[in-house]
Amino acid sequence: MSQITKRAMETSLKKLLRTKSLNKITITDITEDCGINRMTFYYHFKDIYDLVEWSWEEDTKKLLAGKKTYETWTDGFLKIFEFLKGNKLFVLNICQSIRRDYVENYLYQFTYRLLIDVIEEKSTNIQLSQADKHFIANFYKYAFVGLLLEWINENMETAPEEIIKKTAAIMHGNIVRALETFRTDINTSKSE
Repeated sequence: MSQITKRAMETSLKKLLRTKSLNKITITDITEDCGINRMTFYYHFKDIYDLVEWSWEEDTKKLLAGKKTYETWTDGFLKIFEFLKGNKLFVLNICQSIRRDYVENYLYQFTYRLLIDVIEEKSTNIQLSQADKHFIANFYKYAFVGLLLEWINENMETAPEEIIKKTAAIMHGNIVRALETFRTDINTSKSE
C-alpha cells in the first residue's frame, strides 16, 4: 500500500508539472489531485522536494539496471538522456523553479553511480586507492553532467544518440588509461 500511495503522489506531481513550475505546486495541489489527505503526504515525504528526489531515485534504479559496465555505460548514459527527454516538461519546470540544484544533484548522483561501477570493474587488476577511483569518477561525472545541463538549457534539441556517439568517441579507452596513469604515478612515487 505504501508504494502505491507514493506512486500516486508521484503521478500527481508529474501531471501538475506539465502545466506549472515546481515552485508553484503546493502539497495541497498534490493531495487533492490524488485524493489523499495532507497527513498521508507527510507520512511519506517531508516536502515536495523529497518527493521529487524519491521519484528520481526510483526511476534511476530502473534506468541503470544492467547498464553500469564498461561495455554498457553508453547505454546507461543514453537512458539518462531518454528519461530526461521523455519527462521534458517535468525537467524543464523543475529547472525553471527556484530549486534547479535538485536537477543538478540528481544528475551528479546517478552519473557518479554509473561511472564508479565502470571504474570498479576496470580496476579489478589495478591497485588503486578508493580516493583515486573517486577522483576519476568525479572528473568524468562533471564532464557528463556539463553536457547534460547544456543539452537541457538548449531545450533538449540535439538527438541524444548524437551526443552519446561523440562522447563515446572521446571516451574510448580513456577510463582505462586514467586508471593505468594513476597506478603508474602511485608506484613511481612509492619507489622514490
